[in-house]
Amino acid sequence: MPTYDYLCDACGHEFELFQAMSDPVKRKCSECGKLKLRRLFGTGGAIVFKGSGFYQTDYRSDAYKKQEAADKKSSEPKSDTKGSKSDSSSNKSSGSESGTSE
Repeated sequence: MPTYDYLCDACGHEFELFQAMSDPVKRKCSECGKLKLRRLFGTGGAIVFKGSGFYQTDYRSDAYKKQEAADKKSSEPKSDTKGSKSDSSSNKSSGSESGTSE
């Protein structure tokens, strides 16, 4: 629910009111009781962006993305196919030796 600014033209009373967008505009002033209240133009239900904004440097450059991809590839563990073949052949030879001794 947005906050609306109101101003009474009769007494000059100014205040903020937190109300739903579907609620009717308030007409009667809570200070003087006259029907001279009006809602001021302001942020109302709009989105308000605070801060310094967005800059070109807020987004990653292509060079950074390429370097990050290269780093990922270099940090991945390499599967050594030579080591696995020698391990399997040594297991086969040890298995055949144990089979002949029985």
